[in-house]
Amino acid sequence: MSRAMHVEASTLLATRKGKPAWQKVLRVLSRNKLVLAGIVIAAGMLFAAIFAGFIAPYDPIAQKVSDSLHSPSTQYWFGTDRFGRDVLSRTIYGSRISMWVGFASVSLAVSVGTLLGLVSGYLGGWVDNVISRIMDIFFSFPAMLLAIAIAAMLGPGMNNALVAIAIVYSPLFSRVVRGPVLAERNKEYIEAARVIGASNRRVVGRHLLPNVLSPIIVQGSVTLSHAILMESYVSFLGLGTQPPQASWGSMLNEGRAFLEAAPWISIFPGVAVMLAVLAFNLLGDGLRDVLDPRLRSV
Repeated sequence: MSRAMHVEASTLLATRKGKPAWQKVLRVLSRNKLVLAGIVIAAGMLFAAIFAGFIAPYDPIAQKVSDSLHSPSTQYWFGTDRFGRDVLSRTIYGSRISMWVGFASVSLAVSVGTLLGLVSGYLGGWVDNVISRIMDIFFSFPAMLLAIAIAAMLGPGMNNALVAIAIVYSPLFSRVVRGPVLAERNKEYIEAARVIGASNRRVVGRHLLPNVLSPIIVQGSVTLSHAILMESYVSFLGLGTQPPQASWGSMLNEGRAFLEAAPWISIFPGVAVMLAVLAFNLLGDGLRDVLDPRLRSV
């Protein structure tokens, strides 16, 4: 009997609360067709990156010199490069590199930057001054030049490019987190947690961090598009993914000498970079709308 009453009470509470959160999220996202387009494009690229081995029609590094610089056709949809490698297969496999570097570098930047922002904003004083001044030093350099300089010092390679991109964007997340923490740290619920004896780690992890997740998520989705673009820049200069691995940036560099004779070598990876950046920018706009407190009651 008590079980039935409990189920009935739970049903009543759910009814009073209104629609589930996921329905509200879908309702907000469905209002913007561009956001839905971004989600579809991003999902398609992630699918291609994960299942590249099944989707790509040819081996991305297999050379067939007799078919070099073959224009797009029914056999080679995106044509071939100077070594006879299928551009479509290399573009599909290039999504693996770009997605991996993008997600991994942003994840690392979020982890480091969020930690620094939480410590800086919560402790304040000289700790805040030291961390903030160090972050200001990084902000004084253009992001692209700083990434190239770090990648050059670490040496060519995908993992080194990943680390360079993460270092460049860590200060951004530190600043994004520090501001809300400064606004929240002196509020009543934080003081109450301190009064009952909660440690600094518990206050930061259980009370402050959940309240600054929204700007982190939005900034992370937008930064992901920048990271993918930066990986292409670094690989274009020969400091990222090394041949014969397929990378959108390295493909653009390889096709640079054949822009007149075989423009498809650069066009298709360039379009892939453009779509990836566009998709994650649109996705970031959608997440901003969903996480905007003014829209939570919609």
